[in-house]
Amino acid sequence: MTALLEYAGVHAFYGNSHVLRGLDLCVAPGEIVGLLGRNGAGRSTALKAAMGLVEARGAIRLGGDDILGLKPFQIARKGLGYVPESRDVFPTLTVEQNLLLGQQPGRKDFGAACWHIDDMYGLFPRLRERARTQAGVLSGGEQQMLALCRTLMGNPRLVLVDEPTEGLAPQVVGRVAQFLVALQSRGVAVLLVEQKLAIALEISQRLYVLGHGRTVFEGTPDDLRANAEVRKEWLEV
Repeated sequence: MTALLEYAGVHAFYGNSHVLRGLDLCVAPGEIVGLLGRNGAGRSTALKAAMGLVEARGAIRLGGDDILGLKPFQIARKGLGYVPESRDVFPTLTVEQNLLLGQQPGRKDFGAACWHIDDMYGLFPRLRERARTQAGVLSGGEQQMLALCRTLMGNPRLVLVDEPTEGLAPQVVGRVAQFLVALQSRGVAVLLVEQKLAIALEISQRLYVLGHGRTVFEGTPDDLRANAEVRKEWLEV
């Protein structure tokens, strides 16, 4: 398998806290890969390591280029998008202003779809209705839609998405899942951290389970469904 994003022996730290302990994983072009595990397993840290937001060592490659050690804006310009769990919309700017801030006009195309603001409104019509509204007064679901779409405006070839359905109403959860599948249909790969096992099993082609900062399982959704031991030891409460 040709890897678009590859982690090789990655260690990551928060000060003296050693979180990732030799992580290996990869994401192929146009693939949705789920990253599962209990709280504290290192899932969010894995995304932050790729985005240059935590101290890390080892190798992380995007399209064959080592990105470990680059600044976040340099990594973003290479085609890696990131949607944090905290969403981080600009609260005093309108929905449309948030989207336009995500745009990277003039950047060379990496083969993924080129996205425009009308695409965002097509994916989430509610954002068109709220285009002139300050992002800080949006509901949690609307802010999640905005965060996802703002990242897409940078035309990434792969998107790191951290807990996109956390705290959302069931109908919004379904829309977010459909959105991620729509990305894949237009050639954008996704590395997804998701607490809701059913969502990850439904939309991912492959899954990794982390435990104590390492990969303890790699396989398809069917492989994980069939592996009660892994689910019991590393996922179930």
